[in-house]
Amino acid sequence: MSIEEQQELKQKSYAEAMRYMSNAKETLQNARKEDRYYQDRKYVRTACGTAYCGVLLALDTYLLLKDVELPKKKKRRSIEFYEQNISKIDGKMLKYLDTVYSVLHLDGYYDGNLNVNVITAGFDAAYDIIDKIKPLTTGV
Repeated sequence: MSIEEQQELKQKSYAEAMRYMSNAKETLQNARKEDRYYQDRKYVRTACGTAYCGVLLALDTYLLLKDVELPKKKKRRSIEFYEQNISKIDGKMLKYLDTVYSVLHLDGYYDGNLNVNVITAGFDAAYDIIDKIKPLTTGV
């Protein structure tokens, strides 16, 4: 893949991943904070699921840029696929992935954790992953 193609892929994917994150943050505002907890589990779960999808998009792009072959579109990629491949490339990114998977996917989406600090940590790690594909000029 040429440098121009890489930059084009980064721009497209970064913009889309950030759109997911923007939608997730907007949804999370509907969950209303009171003290250190969100008040509406439905919105927290929806926001965490949306943010996690944005991260998966960024991870797919990151792996493509690192010449990792992705499974066919019709085949679902497991967390193990991401962990195995990311661990070979970047140990710090693996920590971000573990946080995002645990906090956003499991605790936030499946369990509906309402703790503001926990969810914020998941969003922070999501942004850390998405920043790995940030193009030189985003146009965003």
